[in-house]
Amino acid sequence: MSRPVDHDLPFSTWSLSKLADFLVAEGVVDDISREGVRLLLREEGVSFQAVKTWKTSTDPDYEAKKNRVLELYAIADGTAAPGPGDSTVVFCMDEFGPLNLQPHLGRQWAPVAAEKGEQDAPRRRRRRATYTRPHGVLHLMAGYDLSRDKVYGHIVKRKGRTQFLAFCRYLRSLHPAGVRIAIVLDNFSPHLTSKTDRRVGEWAAANNAELAYTPFYGSWLDRIEAQFTALRYFTLDGTDHDSHREQASMIRRYIAWRNRHVTDPNLRKVIRRAETIKRAKVA
Repeated sequence: MSRPVDHDLPFSTWSLSKLADFLVAEGVVDDISREGVRLLLREEGVSFQAVKTWKTSTDPDYEAKKNRVLELYAIADGTAAPGPGDSTVVFCMDEFGPLNLQPHLGRQWAPVAAEKGEQDAPRRRRRRATYTRPHGVLHLMAGYDLSRDKVYGHIVKRKGRTQFLAFCRYLRSLHPAGVRIAIVLDNFSPHLTSKTDRRVGEWAAANNAELAYTPFYGSWLDRIEAQFTALRYFTLDGTDHDSHREQASMIRRYIAWRNRHVTDPNLRKVIRRAETIKRAKVA
């Protein structure tokens, strides 16, 4: 969607009246009211939104990278046929964390707040204080198979290049070696081939795999982000685990439940809402 500055106008954003005047001045329409513009925008799914985060990528190859990721999604969704050399299986991969042992904000069912002075009335559970956190952190490395609609994950102590390659080998093992796979991922340094460490590129070339990177500051394009939103909503919000073992067990059991209940209406609602928010960042 174009902005006023793209047409040499001294405005930071369009108002309904300015957009109506511009359309008339450019000869797009003979006459249109503010309400007419509002209806047209609504029909096209465009709304007036507040900008609260950085959304513009600085990647010089932004369009090429974005289009390649969208092409892979179209192949996985069955809306486009794979071309010669194209991957037929698409994974979305990212790290989730850090997983630390501290109380997480969330909602819960609780007794109605007690009136002032009722000392014996039940109280809502409170968050404990965490002045020291000596337990360290863990990380979840996760992959989302678009064709199977399944999530796979490994919980690790570090998220370096060695751990990343080990997880890539696991994803590769889920499909026959003759099937070309694509892994959509962001530009986190362990995902990249560097001058001093070429293991990532060499592994992809030797294992019939394509690494499709999202643009810089464009990790919202990775579909696994919506799956992480559901993981946080169903499993971590409102929790206060005593150990990493307990927390990791809950995450593993959630992933198993999620893969058995891919059509669960509440799960789909949370994922759909998260995907809508991610898509809104394109604008």
